[in-house]
Amino acid sequence: MTGTVGGSRVTWALSRRLGVLAALSALVVTGSTPALAAGQARSGAPGQASPVQDVSRACGGQNAEVETATAAPAYVYDLWIGCHGIGFARSVNGGRTYQRAFQMPGSGPTWDPSIAVAPDGTVYAAYMRQDHGYMRPVVAASLDHGQKFTKVVAVRPPVRGNWGDRDFIAVGPRGTVYLTWDYGPSAKKIQLECSPAGSCAFKDGDVNSVIQRSTDGGRTWGPITPVGPGFPRNGGYSAPVLVQPDGRVDVLSWGHRVGPAPVDKLYPGHEVFTSSANGRTWPRHPRELFPGSGSIALPTWWIDGDLSIDAGGNLYATWDTQGARGDIGWLTWSADGGRRWARPVRVTPGRNHAVHIVESVAGRQGIAYVAWQTDAPKAGYATYVRPYSIRRGWLGPAVKVSPRAGNRRIWPGDTFGISLLPGGTRLALAWGSAIGRHRTSAIYGTTITVPR
Repeated sequence: MTGTVGGSRVTWALSRRLGVLAALSALVVTGSTPALAAGQARSGAPGQASPVQDVSRACGGQNAEVETATAAPAYVYDLWIGCHGIGFARSVNGGRTYQRAFQMPGSGPTWDPSIAVAPDGTVYAAYMRQDHGYMRPVVAASLDHGQKFTKVVAVRPPVRGNWGDRDFIAVGPRGTVYLTWDYGPSAKKIQLECSPAGSCAFKDGDVNSVIQRSTDGGRTWGPITPVGPGFPRNGGYSAPVLVQPDGRVDVLSWGHRVGPAPVDKLYPGHEVFTSSANGRTWPRHPRELFPGSGSIALPTWWIDGDLSIDAGGNLYATWDTQGARGDIGWLTWSADGGRRWARPVRVTPGRNHAVHIVESVAGRQGIAYVAWQTDAPKAGYATYVRPYSIRRGWLGPAVKVSPRAGNRRIWPGDTFGISLLPGGTRLALAWGSAIGRHRTSAIYGTTITVPR
C-alpha cells in the first residue's frame, strides 16, 4: 500500500516515495524481442505481442506505478509517477508507438495516479498532492483525447492537516465522475512501516475509504461520503471504484479493524465489497470477501485489490493475501451484482513470500484477463497474464509479458496498467521495472492479441 503522511514528515515521505534512488536515464527497449510468440493463442490463451515500448523514455529519473486506460478508436493512455511529477503518454495507434511523454499540470510533489475515460471521450487523470496544509486529490481533464489537460481542480478536504492517499477514478454512463480516496482527519495519527525496496504501509491511523462525485465534468465536487460505517475510523483504504452500465457504483477496499483512540492501531484486514445505487448512500454492512482465504498483512506496501466487469455484467474481484501458506493472489466473480460471489480461485503459484500485485480486466461475457506483477522469480520482477472463463476455468497457462526482469531491489511502483482495447481483441499492459544495470525504474508497455 502507498504511504505518504502529512505533518512534519510529509517531505520525508514524498522524497522516499518519489526519489528513493538517484536519477538515471531510462533504457529504450522499443523493438526488443516480445515475450510471446506469434501463433501462441490457443484454447483462449493470449497470443502475439507487439514490440515492447519504453513509454517514459522522455522523462528520465524514477518512473513507476503506472495506470492504463483505452478508448476508441485506438487510444492507449498511460499515467504514472514520473517526469518529475506525474507523467502521461498516449498512443493513437493501439499501442504500437507512443507520443512523447510529458508532466501533468498541477503535479510536482505528487503521487498515486489514476485514469479513466468518459463515454464522450473525455480523459480524466487523478493524483494526490500536498499543498496549503491539505493532502488531497487533483483531477485534470482532457477534451482532446489526451493532447493537453486544461481543466485542473484540487479537491478540497474539510480540514487542514488531514491525511490523504490512494485515489481511484471512474466515470458513469451519463458522465458522472466518481473519485474514491483514502482520507483521515489527522495526518499526525498516521504511523508508517516502510520497505527498503518498496513503498510504505500503515501501522496506525484514522484511515477511511471515502467517495466524492462530480456532475459537471470535474469542475466541482460534492462532499466527502464515507464508504462504509465507522467514520472517522472505518479502517478502509485503497478502494477501486467501478460504475456499472445502469449507474450502480461498486467499491472494493481493504477493510481493517481499528483499535481504540487515540492510538488507532490497525490490524490485518480483508477485502470488502460494497455497492450503492447512486454513490451517495452506502450499506451499513459491506460484504467481507472470503476471510478464510487469508488476510492482508499490515506491511503489504503494494496496492492490492481490483474490480472489473464483463460485457454480460459479471463482476470480477482480485486481491492478495499473506499467511502461513505464503503470499497468494485470488480471483472471484459474481453474476448478480456482488450479492453472491463464487469460491475464490488461486491465481499465483508456489508457496513463496513475495510481492503479488494482482489486477484484472474483463472482456466478452464470462471472460476475464487476470494479470500480476511479482518479484517471485529468481531473476527479479516479472509481469504475467492468464485468461479465465466462468464456465471453463483457466483457459491456458500464465504467459510472461515482460521480456526482461526488473531489479527486485528497485521499486517498480505499487500498481501496473491493464486495459482492453476497443473491439476486445487486444490487451494493453504497462508496468514499471528497473532492467539491466539501470538504477531507476522506467515504464514499459505492450499489447497482446486475445481471441474474440
